[in-house]
Amino acid sequence: MLNTEVQEPAWRARCRGVLAKLVLLIHRGLAVVGLLVAVLVFLLWLQPQWLLPSEQRLAAWLRERNVLMAWWPENTAERATAVHLNDLPPPQALVANWLARKYRVAPEPLAALVAEAHVLAKSSKVPAHLILAVIATESSFHPYVQSHAGAQGLMQVMTGVHAQRYEAYGGRLAAFDPLTNLRVGVAVLSDAIKMRGGSLEDGLKFYLGGYALTEDGGYVAKVLAEKERLDAVAAGQRVPAD
Repeated sequence: MLNTEVQEPAWRARCRGVLAKLVLLIHRGLAVVGLLVAVLVFLLWLQPQWLLPSEQRLAAWLRERNVLMAWWPENTAERATAVHLNDLPPPQALVANWLARKYRVAPEPLAALVAEAHVLAKSSKVPAHLILAVIATESSFHPYVQSHAGAQGLMQVMTGVHAQRYEAYGGRLAAFDPLTNLRVGVAVLSDAIKMRGGSLEDGLKFYLGGYALTEDGGYVAKVLAEKERLDAVAAGQRVPAD
């Protein structure tokens, strides 16, 4: 009797074997992924406080790769330089509100600056209200001001002179970021006060013009007067804002 069975070509047998291994590999990979997802869900169920940070990290990772831009807009409020007045201690909220009215700036960004000034005051030993008074005198709380001499931002820091201080924040353009300008400006002011033996008056004069300055044009008196007004506002006293 003749054998009529057709033998399968060798190449087809090899392809069939490779395909079977590939299917098995995919199946096992999906099983591992499913197990990891189940473990992650279980952990988030045990620790629900991890959920929001995990979502934010995932969203940031996807957004950096332009995966989410079309249908999941970035929550830019998370990096806005603004906080609610209710989030500040009452004296700081009073100061932020008073400055907002006087300089016609939104209170929420001012609240962030007031809070940061108090944080920096602890590390720099420069009074928070002196920092805010310098900002008021230098820029009236407008972060994009630039002088003819090249002083920039809230505290009118000479960016060209102090470019190295901005390197840690990404370079010279960081001078126009309000919080960065505030931090660099406070560092410069703190150094100026130290160089003048701890005298606020002499430190302010040095901050204004360096060693060569002989006449400040009333700058120091103006800054100190504004500081006194802020001290009074924080203490709950009525101080006209006009």
